[in-house]
Amino acid sequence: MLQSKKIAFLGAGSMAEAMISGIINKGDIPPNTITVTNKSNLNRLNHLQTKYDITIMDKEHIPFEEMDVLVLAMKPKDAETALHYIRDKVAPHQLILSVIAGISLDYMGSFFKEGQQLIRVMPNTSAMISESVTAFSTGSYTNDESILTAEALLKCIGDVYQIPEEHMDIFTGIAGSGPAYFYYLMEHIEEVAIENGLDREIAREIAAKMIQGAAKMMIQQEDTPSQLRQKVTSPNGTTAAGLKALEQYGGGKAIFEAIQNAARRSKEISSELQRKDVIL
Repeated sequence: MLQSKKIAFLGAGSMAEAMISGIINKGDIPPNTITVTNKSNLNRLNHLQTKYDITIMDKEHIPFEEMDVLVLAMKPKDAETALHYIRDKVAPHQLILSVIAGISLDYMGSFFKEGQQLIRVMPNTSAMISESVTAFSTGSYTNDESILTAEALLKCIGDVYQIPEEHMDIFTGIAGSGPAYFYYLMEHIEEVAIENGLDREIAREIAAKMIQGAAKMMIQQEDTPSQLRQKVTSPNGTTAAGLKALEQYGGGKAIFEAIQNAARRSKEISSELQRKDVIL
């Protein structure tokens, strides 16, 4: 399905690269069918071309009418300008796939002709190693062929879930932003390990494999997170002492609020854009 598709990435940041890396590593799409552009950073484009053997191009020279899929991967603040730029360069049958946090389907749709194929996507940077957890929501006019194309494309970078758009903000808080929470945890594990004389690299490997093992337990076992936690926790033991400190210093509350804040910010970005006057 994907072999004949031509894909253009508008935006060349970390998420675009993560997706490009995952797609190419999967091997379902030839690199020469992927075109990437950005606003002004030619060095960044050259880096991606050298690393992935893809096509780079100034946006003025992209043959938009030949593209099957346009991936919007710029910063939210640049979305309006980009949508204005491409609105008259694409046709309704072409699939526009947005990975921009907070950009709603209604907002995107306001720029295009009726019938435009639109899909909103939230991957995470684990797409770089084809381990993303990605959600997508479809626009009113998105047909089955476009959905199958999007699923095939996104499966190149990991697991894919189709969800109602109303759940996209909380998904963003959990899975879109989630890897950063674990990296933050890893930073502190390294810090305490070094303070207690353990080598940083060893501590990093131990912690990463510990998290990987716990994640596999969650996937492979039927027990709830609470039940798994209780199985690890002996009365008055080391784990109980650690959990007591987490409770004392608000560890659970911090995790809850981190997800809530990220989801809230996703909603705010959407609201900020909706308040702008869109010239149609």
